Amino acid sequence: MSSARAGSDRTLVLLRHAKSDWSGGEADLTRPLAKRGRRQAPEAGRWLSDNIAGIDLAVVSPAARARSTWELVSAELEAAPPMRIDDRVYAASAPALLAVTRDLPDDLGTVVLVGHNPGVEDLVARLTGERVQMLTSAVAVIVLPAPWVTAGDGPATLSACGRPPVA
Repeated sequence: MSSARAGSDRTLVLLRHAKSDWSGGEADLTRPLAKRGRRQAPEAGRWLSDNIAGIDLAVVSPAARARSTWELVSAELEAAPPMRIDDRVYAASAPALLAVTRDLPDDLGTVVLVGHNPGVEDLVARLTGERVQMLTSAVAVIVLPAPWVTAGDGPATLSACGRPPVA
């Protein structure tokens, strides 16, 4: 874990799961990644590795596609952070995702949250006042005032957003 200083900004990285496979008729919670999703996720991981210095924690939806996305993303990182599956992230609204961020320990400086739309898009808008499109494997990097409990109560800055190109 990082030793985030009291009063220093926090970084929340929102990552929408990679493209899922709708062909098998699985239940939503167990739907796997599509072939395209298995290509997208490592590219997002390489982008994170190149652009985000030190991730302290990944909070991941229990959906199979979100867990698989994080597995492929984290394999691209120099040091994979601890992962926590949080049932509240599955199909969550922006207020529910905001509650997840408010529960983060204050000593964490950078957290990745792997979730779903429309909640992820709505959370970006709620935190930053900017509407962005979060396609599959898209990343939004948000700088928040500390501590985490104030997330959503003060100004936040969208410092990067988009989907890394698929090789």
